[in-house]
Amino acid sequence: MNDRMTTPWGELALARFPEDPRERLRAWDASDEYLLRHLAAEKVPLSGTVVVLGDRWGALVTALAAHRPVQITDSFLAQEATRANLARAGVEAGAVRLLTTQDPPPDRIDVLLVRVPKSLALLEDQLLRLAPAVHEGTVVVGTGMVKEIHTSTLQLFERILGPTRTSLAERKARLIFCTPDASPERPANPWPFSYALPDGIGPVSGRTVVNHAGVFCADRLDIGTRFFLQHLPAVPGGRRVVDLGCGNGVVGTAVAVAEPSAEVLFVDESFQAVASAEATYKANGVPGHAEFRVGDGLAGVPDGSVDLVLSNPPFHSHQATTDQTAWRMFTGARRVLRPGGEMWVVGNRHLGYHVKLRQVFGNSQLVAGDPKFVVLKAVRK
Repeated sequence: MNDRMTTPWGELALARFPEDPRERLRAWDASDEYLLRHLAAEKVPLSGTVVVLGDRWGALVTALAAHRPVQITDSFLAQEATRANLARAGVEAGAVRLLTTQDPPPDRIDVLLVRVPKSLALLEDQLLRLAPAVHEGTVVVGTGMVKEIHTSTLQLFERILGPTRTSLAERKARLIFCTPDASPERPANPWPFSYALPDGIGPVSGRTVVNHAGVFCADRLDIGTRFFLQHLPAVPGGRRVVDLGCGNGVVGTAVAVAEPSAEVLFVDESFQAVASAEATYKANGVPGHAEFRVGDGLAGVPDGSVDLVLSNPPFHSHQATTDQTAWRMFTGARRVLRPGGEMWVVGNRHLGYHVKLRQVFGNSQLVAGDPKFVVLKAVRK
């Protein structure tokens, strides 16, 4: 959805990525506007190094592009949206430095702006990574919708950076103000986190999983993936398999453990997830061939080049519930599969993925089910 955000420095035309004229979700919200109004009203100095953490679609760095900010994001899609929005605003290439959550942060931060993420673990990890660059004079302001900011959020800022308070709410948005301590005693970073898988889940029983912060179910195996692992197809030797939306990579690793001659491509739009998948794969000493790719689903994968796609599609985009991601995953899978190739999906029973698979593939078969989850198979004709 193209829309115009009003800022103290003028209006900006912004869009999410990938752009879809049918999509009605904006590329910004009231918390972005609130933060920008605060910076202008308080005349916050922006001449030093300005870092924006968690900018969801580039709204904040596009508005602040004249100050040459640094954006840090876990999302490939957010990074692509930022590039497009900067170009749309006529911002010169290189005016905004785009970093991922896996990149080394700047050595010094004078203004730290934080768009509070859904994952408290990701916020913890990133604040701990950025804290050494924060100094006594650093201006730290967080922002989010009221439903996204909890007592635990404020406690995290205070524990890692210093005394923290919140603003009054405006249009269901709130600001967080944090004053960095001169010489704080900061906790050690607990991320990434590793654990051993339980027994009874096929070839990966007892194997190691590595999770970077922010990856779904970072401290345990989620029940949907566990159900999927118990019903994965047998993969003949030499097949090319995609773990689509790979998360920590346990599904693709299970394929590689069971059939070392398989070529497994791990794909996710989260930099944290792909780092987790690679760490999980390597931690288990799998001898096969694997590729790890951060990207927009199956974009860039050649047509008809894949034998099997495995996926546990997400049905949230930040706080919004949407089936657009799953729909794009299904259509992308059909494109890259060879004739006779298969897509296997696990999902909550109520999501009705069988309907979408039939629309895309012309067929859908129930492989397994329990009261909560189903495993479905669709075949590329």
